[in-house]
Amino acid sequence: MVDKKKKDKVDEGEDELEEIVLDDETVVLQEEKEDNLLIPRNDYLSSGVHIGTKLKTIHSEKWIYRTTSYGLYVIDLLATDERVRVAAKFLASFDPEKIMVCSVRRYGRAPVRAFCKVTGAKALADRFIPGTLTNPLIDQFKEADVLLMIDPHADKQALAEAQLARIPVVSFIDTDDYLYNIDLAIPSNNRGRKSLSKMLWLLARQIMRERGKIAKDEDIDITPEEFESKISRIPASTE
Repeated sequence: MVDKKKKDKVDEGEDELEEIVLDDETVVLQEEKEDNLLIPRNDYLSSGVHIGTKLKTIHSEKWIYRTTSYGLYVIDLLATDERVRVAAKFLASFDPEKIMVCSVRRYGRAPVRAFCKVTGAKALADRFIPGTLTNPLIDQFKEADVLLMIDPHADKQALAEAQLARIPVVSFIDTDDYLYNIDLAIPSNNRGRKSLSKMLWLLARQIMRERGKIAKDEDIDITPEEFESKISRIPASTE
């Protein structure tokens, strides 16, 4: 189980977590069913999609593959891949302009905007104003039929309003997240810069395939690198 203090500690260390992910050469998963994946397994691995946190919840246990030597939980990529397919089919059934995509995370903002550019969805990639989904009297009010979130903890205000507005929620879920009020979860690393860009690119591509906008074996015009946040880490003081 995860309490708020522990969760906030993990959130504050998101940069350090990404660094560990990319250097952990011990994380090698079995290659069963690789031919059926949406992208090569190594593409998932090199982006750190499979690396969770040092915490887990009762809701994430079913998607955990093993634990690394650093004590990080590893997410089952077969589950991630299967959930991307399900989520894409679900989201493709909505009017693109009625799909809201939310991220207050700094590494999530650029991928969210790129995702919306490809799919036609509407981005909420800055501070979420209370009442955005529930108060039609404010200028920031948005109507939505479905909400896609990056992180149910960081985007908790959006999640609460989606529940009040009876809007179904699709969310990326890390190992320390819960599924309360989440209708469809995609298990993945939802903090790392490369992971977020890869997952939103993949979901966007799969949605376009489901809509019939591109062929089942075709890619979208924008690359995963173009989805990636360009925010640089602030160097430590040398004083």
